[in-house]
Amino acid sequence: MLKIFNSLTRNKDVFKPIQDNSVRMYVCGMTVYDFCHLGHARVMIVFDLVRRWLQASGYEVLYIRNITDIDDKIINRANENQESFLELTERYIEAMNEDALALGVTPPDAEPKASDNIPQMISLIEKLFEKGFAYGNDNGDVYYSVNKFERYGRLSGKSLEALRAGERVDINHDKRHPMDFVLWKGAKPEEPSWSSPWGMGRPGWHIECSAMSERYLGAHFDIHGGGQDLQFPHHENEIAQSEGAHNHDYVNYWMHNGFVRVDDQKMSKSLGNFFTVREILKKYDAEVVRYFVLRAHYRSPLNYSDQHLNDAKASLSRLYIALKNVDGSELTHDIDWIHPSAAKFKLALDDDFNTAEAISVLFDLASELNRGGSVEIARLLKGLSGILGLLKRDPSEFLQSSVVSDLSTGDIEGLIAKRDEARANRNFAEADQLRQHLLDAGIVLEDSSGKTTWRRS
Repeated sequence: MLKIFNSLTRNKDVFKPIQDNSVRMYVCGMTVYDFCHLGHARVMIVFDLVRRWLQASGYEVLYIRNITDIDDKIINRANENQESFLELTERYIEAMNEDALALGVTPPDAEPKASDNIPQMISLIEKLFEKGFAYGNDNGDVYYSVNKFERYGRLSGKSLEALRAGERVDINHDKRHPMDFVLWKGAKPEEPSWSSPWGMGRPGWHIECSAMSERYLGAHFDIHGGGQDLQFPHHENEIAQSEGAHNHDYVNYWMHNGFVRVDDQKMSKSLGNFFTVREILKKYDAEVVRYFVLRAHYRSPLNYSDQHLNDAKASLSRLYIALKNVDGSELTHDIDWIHPSAAKFKLALDDDFNTAEAISVLFDLASELNRGGSVEIARLLKGLSGILGLLKRDPSEFLQSSVVSDLSTGDIEGLIAKRDEARANRNFAEADQLRQHLLDAGIVLEDSSGKTTWRRS
């Protein structure tokens, strides 16, 4: 029985989809004005895992992840580059998709862009005017009146006044209340704009997700996810918009993944500890990065450091080593869910997607396999890992791969051949020197049944 920690109720709630065996899920995606950073990678990997487990549990999943391609940062960056916002965003959308593919993230079923959904946003704002939640001013701006929505603050668990006290709110005399937020921005010079009943302009940030989720999933759906930083105000405002317009529940389960920290400090550009996915992948294998993200519970903080990535690489290598001597043709992704290890794995992921506990099951299986376990154990290890998007490569290919190395595969095999020749000539001192030279370079040799295999340490 799957339980999800619901940010709305602040409890682990038993998951019951609106429609039997069908799940509709929306996740707030990237604002595409730069390369994706590790925080973006965590969102992509976490909700890829959520989708995989829902599918493994027998649900049909319709997964939507939006792209914000209209935003102050995007417009400013495009103007600095003297290019259109579409040229800028298309370039970074392509880069984002390359990063996601490298990290083993399956593409969502749809990835709508804000700029393609302006009519839907205008229509939703018109409904908010009809219901008395929206108001305009002489500048062409349109705002949402938070005082009119009685349940505002429900997701964050704070009253409107408590939220106001805790936020730095710019004084804006066009607003009726300091916490009112913009639905539509009147046109400004050197900014893209669209025609609307309130004049030329562009949408506010919050309205896009309410409009796009409704277009693809309906006005009431199962799961809405995103980073913890979006809980307030973005997701709070989505609820106000969608429930204000339709007068019924918007989302049943709200999921938020934890922050990424770097050496125990919050990742930020101002601290100079900001890492893009591309920078990290120059140093570490993409599957190591995926494993690093998944070995922590999605709601906990994720602390990035080279030491933690090195530990992740060593741990993932242990799982691959367990499969190294198993005939790959014997391995399938079929899973016997009656097996105690499979049942334990299922219990972990059914407990709010506890990947940390699920991965511990993989290590139990690897230990059993190293003690002479059967092909059935190897098959189970491979199948359960596949649900997490791990262990999908040939063990030798992973163990011999390196993002950065002073020795190529050809160099290594040449030195092994020299060592074999030295051993054949009973020159064991030279053979030992060559073995130590390889070990110093991070290459571990393993002699078995008259054959030498190698892997990177």
